[in-house]
Amino acid sequence: MQALNFPAFPFRFKNSENKTYIFDIIRKKFVQLQAEEWVRQHLIWYLIHHKNYPLSLMNVEKKLQVNGLIKRYDLVVFKKTGDIHILAECKAPTVKITQDSFDQTARYNKVLNSNFLIVTNGLDHYYCQQLLQEEKYRFLKSIPEYIP
Repeated sequence: MQALNFPAFPFRFKNSENKTYIFDIIRKKFVQLQAEEWVRQHLIWYLIHHKNYPLSLMNVEKKLQVNGLIKRYDLVVFKKTGDIHILAECKAPTVKITQDSFDQTARYNKVLNSNFLIVTNGLDHYYCQQLLQEEKYRFLKSIPEYIP
């Protein structure tokens, strides 16, 4: 897999039937290693080991309904209250981050009401604070660290 703009992490891999799998510490199982999954796993480890977010507050690939359509978010981080704190959209490294990427994340967030948004392709990372009342987002240099 392509090197990403994240620190190196000690991932676990396995091969089966000519496919490579990576261990997802959230789902507690091996999942097929695809480009987008490679980015998601890096982001998960980054949030845990560099921003101190507890693994127990994270969830991946759950369904949500957006404008009558069933979609899946890539990663959310909850607050202890159960509200969503961070919504992350992961793209493959070959996918350029565009306004459409932000618009997709913002549409999901109209349902989820997260405080912060991350859009990343593993090479470029964008961090935003969602300003729900103004229906816009403000770009940040980094995602805030977890505060218990």
